Amino acid sequence: MRILCAVDGSEHSQWGVQALEAFAGHEPDQVVLLHIIDQPSLQAAVNKNPVARKRALAAMEKAGTTLLRDAVRAARLALDQAATRPRTKLQTILAHGPIAHTISRTARRLKADLILMGSRGLSDIQGFLLGSVSRQVAATAPCPLLVVKQPLTALLRVAIAVDDSKPSRAAARFLRSRILPESSMVTILTSMESPVTDFAARYLSESQLAELKRPVMERATRLVNGLRDEFIKDGFSVVTQVQMDHVIDTIVKHVEASHDQLLVIGSRELTKSERLYLGSVSESLLRHAPCSVLIVRGARA
Repeated sequence: MRILCAVDGSEHSQWGVQALEAFAGHEPDQVVLLHIIDQPSLQAAVNKNPVARKRALAAMEKAGTTLLRDAVRAARLALDQAATRPRTKLQTILAHGPIAHTISRTARRLKADLILMGSRGLSDIQGFLLGSVSRQVAATAPCPLLVVKQPLTALLRVAIAVDDSKPSRAAARFLRSRILPESSMVTILTSMESPVTDFAARYLSESQLAELKRPVMERATRLVNGLRDEFIKDGFSVVTQVQMDHVIDTIVKHVEASHDQLLVIGSRELTKSERLYLGSVSESLLRHAPCSVLIVRGARA
């Protein structure tokens, strides 16, 4: 597996590098450490002064080279802990351009199997008005994206939120084959909205409500049971959970109550309007989930 790890020197970025230790059972073939100099922002900061811009660029490139050297040391330490370093090739790239776009573009050029990055987790207001880098990458990434929101050196408790879609099944396959250590406890959960509106529910009897909800619950139960059997076949410990409630709230509350370290979700390719409004379930979970989030999409999932 080829991993692209974006670094910027922040504590949250360091969490991303340290998360390489969590790959104890899956040796990456290559880890590419990427640092990006945001030239558009730099040009705006120096007010189009060519001399100041040249000096600032040189200073940032020097600092970026030092940062990447430190990141290599941290990556080696993390991989040593995971006992993977002997087979893992480390590479560094110092790039220029808009940060989120450059991360996605580099991942596409390298044919990366996974993008790994830390995130400080913006508040709802900041995230809506500004858009964090991780959310922008989530909208354009050509491959799975792991956003590390807190120190993550082991995967002991993992939740995967699923629905009856190809992206969800791809996420389950990617988790089993590329990420998950045998020691993990996995929760497969699904939540679906009620087929009955609140208004209609006022006028229906309990038996009528149950009759309308039963087929939906049965389909959801078959889904998680089928995925459970696949995980068990591969030797993983699994529990399942099926609920009929608000999808985002249910998943976030479960992760909070279970103290899961990682939430895994599948995501289809977003339309341009969805990228603008960031309205998908995966985008919402990335913003609200208290733990690290793996969004699985792309041909190499």
